[in-house]
Amino acid sequence: MFQQMEDGLLESFVEIVQMTMDRDYIRANDAYLEMAIGNAPWPIGVTMVGIHARTGREKISSRYVAHVLNDETQRKYIQAVKRLLTQCQKLFPTIPSRSFNYQSPV
Repeated sequence: MFQQMEDGLLESFVEIVQMTMDRDYIRANDAYLEMAIGNAPWPIGVTMVGIHARTGREKISSRYVAHVLNDETQRKYIQAVKRLLTQCQKLFPTIPSRSFNYQSPV
């Protein structure tokens, strides 16, 4: 019933929750983007262009690879975290320099 979560993904979730609880929404959003999109040196699939691995491939750890493409369940959890982050910012506002821009209902 329960699915195992990768360590890198769990660390990202904890980091986002801690920053959200501190009401530092900009850093929480940055951590979310790093978790969802990743910041790998090359896009997925570019490291194996031929029969030889590209140099630097070993530098790409799970921390820098986008987790959103792993499976459908992880994608749903990642989307839920973003929705919670946005709702927390609406319900618990902070100083503007620590807030991420969002479209508030008019």
